[in-house]
Amino acid sequence: MDVRPEPLVDEVQRKAAVAWLTVGGAPAYCVWCLALDGVLYVVSGPDEQPAPGLDQPAEAGVTARGDHGGRIVTWPVAVSRVWPGTDEWESVTPQLAGKRLNAAGTADALIARWAARCAVSRLAPAGPPVARGATLPDGSLAAPPVPTPAANRTRKPFRLHRVRS
Repeated sequence: MDVRPEPLVDEVQRKAAVAWLTVGGAPAYCVWCLALDGVLYVVSGPDEQPAPGLDQPAEAGVTARGDHGGRIVTWPVAVSRVWPGTDEWESVTPQLAGKRLNAAGTADALIARWAARCAVSRLAPAGPPVARGATLPDGSLAAPPVPTPAANRTRKPFRLHRVRS
């Protein structure tokens, strides 16, 4: 059952190109999305953005930013999958393909790849906002960087001759 979003959530969804998702107890992650009729759609899978937890129906939280770049509202959503061959798939995927930046190939090829290897998820509002206005946190919610070998210093390359500055 879809819940009609509050005006703030509705406005934020219409302007959102990206949103932060929290699924289960995992840290929030950013995804590109498309808003249609009060619902957000997200594509995830191979050669697309990772979205852990969205491949199965679940509850999640969506956080959106405002024009100032900061968080303005967080609301719960019910996650469901949009399956190839359904009316919803036929109406939503061409619009998603049109919004997909830097896509390789035609829109039809992209949609066929999504049908074969990816998941299109529908994020419908499932209740009133859980954080907005005065209930938003005051401090930074930045998480420490995830350890990666790309962040470690490497040895300087050997130089046979002296380099003039």
